[in-house]
Amino acid sequence: MKSVKNLKSLLLAFVLVLGSNVFAQDKNIVETAISSDVHTTLVAAVKAADLVEVLSSEGPFTVFAPTNDAFAKLPEGTVESLLKEENIGTLQSILKYHVVAGKFNASDVIGLIKKNNGKAIIPTVNGSSLTAMLKDGSVYIQDENGNKAKVIVADLDNTNGVIHVIDSVVLPK
Repeated sequence: MKSVKNLKSLLLAFVLVLGSNVFAQDKNIVETAISSDVHTTLVAAVKAADLVEVLSSEGPFTVFAPTNDAFAKLPEGTVESLLKEENIGTLQSILKYHVVAGKFNASDVIGLIKKNNGKAIIPTVNGSSLTAMLKDGSVYIQDENGNKAKVIVADLDNTNGVIHVIDSVVLPK
C-alpha cells in the first residue's frame, strides 16, 4: 500500500514538473501554484491568509510548497480550522514558514548543506528557521519541531523566484 502511495506521489510530481516547467518561467509563484492540480489546498490557504499580493510581488522568493497530500497528513480538521478568518494570523505564520527571502535553487541549497557539514539553517520570512539536509540523495527540510519534509520536485523557476515541492507541511514552534 505504501509503495502505491509513493508511486502516486512520484507520478503527480512528474506531471507537475512537466506541466510547470513549460509555463512556470512566464508566471509568478502564485500563478504557478494556481495552475497546479496538486497545490489547490496551498492556493486556498494563500488566498485565505491574504498573501496572494505578497507572493505575487517582485521577490525573489524561494517557496517550499506542500502538495495536497502533504496537507492531508495533518490531523483531521486542521486545514479547515486554519482557513477560518479568526485563525488568519496562525495561517499566515505557517505559510510564511515555507517562504525564504531570495532565490535558492537546489544547487544553492545543496551547496549550503555541504558547506555547513551536512546541515544548513535557512531563515524564513516568518522569523523562524528551517534546517536543510541530505538523506539518501534527497534534500529534506526539517522544521523546528523535528518533522521532516522531502523535496520531491525542485527548481520550478518563476518570474519572482523558485518553488521546491515538498511532501509534508512544516510547522514553526
